[in-house]
Amino acid sequence: MTTEDLKKLQAPIKEKYRTEPDSAIIMLKAKGKLGEGISCSVNTGKALATAGLHPATGGDGMLLCSGDMLLEALVACAGVTLSSVATAIGVHIKKGEVRAEGDLDFKGTLGVSKEVPVGFKSIRLSFELDCDADEETKKTLLKLTERYCVVLQTIVSGTPINSEINTTLNPN
Repeated sequence: MTTEDLKKLQAPIKEKYRTEPDSAIIMLKAKGKLGEGISCSVNTGKALATAGLHPATGGDGMLLCSGDMLLEALVACAGVTLSSVATAIGVHIKKGEVRAEGDLDFKGTLGVSKEVPVGFKSIRLSFELDCDADEETKKTLLKLTERYCVVLQTIVSGTPINSEINTTLNPN
């Protein structure tokens, strides 16, 4: 896709969001079903992904780890965002890789230590690119990718989550 193609594709959408701001608010949804043992199956829209315990918490490694899935979502979002930004600013990427890695201290997750927070201690996101951009343009590409990546911004901003338990599930 060229810069012009992307701008042509997005121009009417951006205009609609300027003139009808509420139309830009879209609810995304995910749903999972608790499964056998300690598992939860999530329909991704393209496939069924079944998550379970990480081996560091007693899992056998046969099911997906939700922590890995979080990093995979970050990689996917950052990769799409970087490609979109590169296209928009006229950077040609011949080849690229996106990597995310994070450190977890499972003492928090397992309740071994109340002083250890539950969750990632740190996450590192990196891009390896074969592209025609100079150093200043690469800095701009990274800055804009970080700014517009939905998953990255959600993690960084600490978006509030409201949780509840409902007991109205049909037993069928």
